[in-house]
Amino acid sequence: MSHTGVEVFDFLLYTIYPVIGIFLVEIVSRLVKSPKWIKLWIQAIVSIGFGIYYWFILPAPQNFPLTAMVMFALGLALIYQGRRAKISPDKSPY
Repeated sequence: MSHTGVEVFDFLLYTIYPVIGIFLVEIVSRLVKSPKWIKLWIQAIVSIGFGIYYWFILPAPQNFPLTAMVMFALGLALIYQGRRAKISPDKSPY
């Protein structure tokens, strides 16, 4: 029994899902050889999507507002890095 309303196994799955989503975007973008900035912006969309899901869609005792804020911050960082990669692709190591 957990004090947060979420079992430990479910919490581990909730932390693994965004990582899987971001890695899947990475794998697909490498297979289709898409530009770096497109890959980074799609990863930002995935990150922001998980943030919205964790904060607004999960029911109240099971939502994760702190995790959602981290996902939003990661999404903003990925958008910034994608913009940098679009402006000068040779200076972007991603």
